[in-house]
This record gives sequence, C-alpha cells and structure tokens, in this order.
Amino acid sequence: MRPFPVRRFAVLLCFIAGTAVKAQELSLEELPGLKERALVLNITTRVAENKQEVWTSSNSKVTIPGRPVSIKLVGGNVVVAVQLTPYLRDKGRSVLVAQGQIWVDTPNEGIRYKTTMQTIPINFGEQIYFLPLGADDGSANNPHIELRIELLRYEETLPKEGQEEPAATEAAAAQ
Repeated sequence: MRPFPVRRFAVLLCFIAGTAVKAQELSLEELPGLKERALVLNITTRVAENKQEVWTSSNSKVTIPGRPVSIKLVGGNVVVAVQLTPYLRDKGRSVLVAQGQIWVDTPNEGIRYKTTMQTIPINFGEQIYFLPLGADDGSANNPHIELRIELLRYEETLPKEGQEEPAATEAAAAQ
C-alpha cells in the first residue's frame, strides 16, 4: 500500500486518547466483575518528518472487549482519527480492529479523505504497529505516523503484593 500523499506536514498540535464516548467512561471500582474483563491498551505514537522524529507520545487506556479507544492527531494540514477496538476470541486469542480516517488539505487538490480498517490478530503482551498513513516509502519529504500498540489484561498491570502501583497505570485507571 502506498503512503497517503502529503506535501507538507506540520508538527502535531494535539494528541487525544480516550474511549469513544466520554460520558460512558469505565469505572472499574463501581461495576462488579469489570476488573476481570478489563484490558489495557498501551499506545506509543511517533511522528517522523524528513527522516527525523518530530514528536512522540505514550499513553495507556483501560477498556473492555468491544469498547473502542480513540486517538486523534491534528497537524497543520492533516487530521488523523484512529479507533482501536479489542475483541477476545476463543482459547484466549484476541484481535484488534484498527480503523483510521485521514483528512489532508493539499494546496492544488483541496481536502482529501481516506479511510482504512484492519483486523489484526494480537496476543497479550505482543507489540504491533498500525500505520494510518501507510508504510514509509523512504522518501525524505513524506511524513510517517506510527502507532505501537500493546494489549494487556488489566489484572496483569496491577502491582504484585507489596509493590507500589506504577504512575502510568494509576493515570490510566483514573481516566
């Protein structure tokens, strides 16, 4: 797949990771049995332009199977919206449905829109990559966005007895 053509790409202005519907945020303490079903998506987003990394961000989000986690990246002439939805299958297997929407404003062509959807098999603890703009073609002028995604069971992210809870897990559980 060829990368989505973008002639100019400004440094990203914001990164928002959250569940699709803020009003329905998960409360692991209020709903019985939710902790046992809860999953954590660790997402590291990296943007490279002219072969140089210009921006990176890491975030962890707690969700349940079938509930999407949304990511929105906004640049000077591009908007990338991604939804990551984990599903559990038989025998402990899981898949991640990754949906991407891209809007690019190019000087001579106006606003262009592209959408992608992939179903990606994923094991717990495995890191996968999602490239919403397509694969890096090696061109110095093409921007490159890379999402590194790791799926964990929420219970596995909790500290063992006698250990302190990591700050990232506390922040993810609080959101």
